[in-house]
Formats: sequence, structure tokens, C-alpha cells
Amino acid sequence: MKYDLNRERVEILSEQELSRTVSRLASQVLESVSDCKQLLLLGIPTRGVHLSKVLARELAVKTKDQIAHGSLDPTFHRDDLGRVGTRMIQPTDLPLPVEGSEVVLVDDVIFTGRTIRAALEALQAWGRARRVMLLVMVDRGHREVPIQPDFCGRQVPTSRTESIELRLKDIDGEEGVFLCKEIK
Repeated sequence: MKYDLNRERVEILSEQELSRTVSRLASQVLESVSDCKQLLLLGIPTRGVHLSKVLARELAVKTKDQIAHGSLDPTFHRDDLGRVGTRMIQPTDLPLPVEGSEVVLVDDVIFTGRTIRAALEALQAWGRARRVMLLVMVDRGHREVPIQPDFCGRQVPTSRTESIELRLKDIDGEEGVFLCKEIK
């Protein structure tokens, strides 16, 4: 694990707390859908894709069924590319048709809401879902568009200069949620 010496990292959720939060979020999703076979988890790159896999595993344990999960890259639908820049485009992976599905968009952090707005627009290109819900691990505030998560692991008020990191064992070798601040 490489640490940035110019940033302070404060643990918000430990590995155990993250595990309990994922379990709680999975239970909330199950309570809100009528048929798990119509459930489609779509992770938003990059951390949302990994979080959707973790959530799908937890849902499979709870339901004894495989849960469809894939990814949806909203990059080309963003209205703020000049400000946030671009990254390598990720392929969209839809294991079920969007048409008629109960879609849960999954992202690690909601901030301005512009990524989710773009994801909703991208999703429409693939069909009309029966319902679309939003699950995030952390809501850090500072919304610029009127979008709120249906399922939220934790609300963490931040300044605009702070950031939130979701760390997952599969890709980072550690688990937890951290608030990162620049050291002056």
C-alpha cells in the first residue's frame, strides 16, 4: 500500500463496519424489489463497479440466487468533462436487458450528482427500466443537481477540498472508507 505523505487519511468505516454496511444495504435493496430475478446492479466506474460485485455477492448469500450485475460508463453523457477531465472509458456490461428491469445504479461516492445524472442519461440509451434506484456508499454533500440516493451507507459532510476513498480488498489489499485531507 502506497501512502501520499501530503495527505492525511482518516478512517470513516473500518473493514468490519464496511462489511456490516454492505450487509445492511443489501437488505434494504431486497426489501425494495419485488423480484430478485429482475434486479440488475450496474456499477459506475471505477469504484462503483467493484462495489456492485461486493453487493452482488452479499445479495447472493441472502437470496441463495445469483444477482445480475454489470457496469455502465456515463463518461460521454457528462456535462462537465472540461472541468473533471476524461479517463479511460470502461465498457458497458449489461447481463440483463434494461427493459423491464429494476436497476440499482451503484457508486462509491455521490458528490455533485453530475455523474449520476449522466448515468441516468446513458441508461436510457439501453432501454426503459421498470424502476431505477441509486445506491452509494458515501454521500458527501455539495449537490449541484437534485439527485439523492435511495440507499446510502454513510453521510459524511466534507469540504470541497477533501475527498473520500472506498478501499476494497479485491483491488486494494485493504478495506474501509477514508476521508482524505491535504496536509498544509
